[in-house]
Amino acid sequence: MKGKVALITILTDNMPAMLRFYRDALGFQLKNDQGKYVEFENEGVRFAICSRLIMKSVTGHASYRQAKTGQSFELAFPLDTPEEVDRVYADILTKGAKPIMAPVTMSWGHRTAFFADPDGNIHELFAELPGIGE
Repeated sequence: MKGKVALITILTDNMPAMLRFYRDALGFQLKNDQGKYVEFENEGVRFAICSRLIMKSVTGHASYRQAKTGQSFELAFPLDTPEEVDRVYADILTKGAKPIMAPVTMSWGHRTAFFADPDGNIHELFAELPGIGE
């Protein structure tokens, strides 16, 4: 097998809130909307949200219905400038993102902020700092 990811799918029990958040707060454009499964326009890896019930019906595996525990994944959104991290973080908070960590300068040369989606998944905004690591 070649180590390559072609699709990232977030499983949820709250399709309406997750769809609104990723479309309206984070700006993803819908590519395919089947109600309980939506796929967004995304450069590179395909990106989707799927109802846990749909995944269970497709696979027959009960673990898809189990409640989520803890942080099991993170999406990291690259931005062009450190100033954009601050601006986008403030903007998405007004659109429903839950604040986790306000923008800070990290020792490895990134301006970074963390936020959560409606299901509590924690994600990152980041931009490389000019002159560090070059």
